Amino acid sequence: MADIIVIGGGMAGMSAAAALSADAEVLLLETEPGPGRHSTARSAAIFIRNYGNAALRALNDEAVGFFEAPDLDIDAPLLTPRGELMVATEAEMPVLEDYLAGSAGLERLTGTEAEAMVPILKPGHVAGGVYEPDARDIDVDVMLQGYLRRLKANGGTLRTNAAVTGLSRAGGLWQVTAGGETHAAPIVVNAAGAWASEVARMAGAQDIAITPHRRSAAVIPAPDGQPCADWPLFGSIAETWYAKPMGGQLMVSPADADPVPPQDAWPDDMVLAEGLHRFETAITVPVTRVVSSWAGLRSFAPDKTPVCGFDTDAEGFLWLAGQGGHGIQTAPALAGLARALCLGEKPALDAATCAALAPARFDAAAA
Repeated sequence: MADIIVIGGGMAGMSAAAALSADAEVLLLETEPGPGRHSTARSAAIFIRNYGNAALRALNDEAVGFFEAPDLDIDAPLLTPRGELMVATEAEMPVLEDYLAGSAGLERLTGTEAEAMVPILKPGHVAGGVYEPDARDIDVDVMLQGYLRRLKANGGTLRTNAAVTGLSRAGGLWQVTAGGETHAAPIVVNAAGAWASEVARMAGAQDIAITPHRRSAAVIPAPDGQPCADWPLFGSIAETWYAKPMGGQLMVSPADADPVPPQDAWPDDMVLAEGLHRFETAITVPVTRVVSSWAGLRSFAPDKTPVCGFDTDAEGFLWLAGQGGHGIQTAPALAGLARALCLGEKPALDAATCAALAPARFDAAAA
């Protein structure tokens, strides 16, 4: 028997399991043959402090200390310089103004200054831009493996090929059937990502709709062979496309967010083509070849804010889901909150942020 069973071996579940394992016996269950096979492996892998609503920015602020000085057994830094440039056409300038109003540490740019930063931007297309110099690339694999080593060093266990097929509670314990075995623990952490609502239904927990949305990406050669490794991530302030240097090439996303059932996601060719066309309208060179493409799932709660806290209907059932496109950069902060709630510690986050993340907010909304 474990003290805590964590369901889901992506970054959310792995970081929470590692944080909890210092003072509890933790069992981590993962459906796939290895951890981090879905959204974790397909993220944009960048830390953007001004990304998201107030609750998400509070999580970013809490997580930045970990990223800059990670308390993990790793041989490389988790963050490397990148920068983020968001550009606006004349029609999109009100969106850019709104973004600037709610942010800090940003630099306003003219269209000409933005074009100088990314030389393939079409002259005259960009009316203005905003630059976040502190945005940095995240080494997601190093981060995930560091958490896994921490979990194992603390005596925690990872079971792969262990899809959860049954959840029930009796005598103060959860009985979790997974991979043909049954495990027991007083606390279950639902970090199942796109499958979080399915896990909650098995447990008889709150009916919180965690909806997966597909996000596609294509890798294209560096335009005209230009060296682009030092370019920032750059994209439309209206979130119609973005691009990021990757291994001497460019990763381009149509910034799609189509709701889909939980699945091993694949890109929709038409969506990808339309997004690449939007990207082409903002640059001076055509997209002539796609090297590779993929898609991942970004799963959201109805209010686009993560859900982290104990369920109001199912005793000992802790939600850790709905991170959307913020899962990697908020993982350290949400893992800390999950640990505090499970072990009865005082959260590092303020009370208002904890309330904004708690599952109980959906009870209040329903009432």
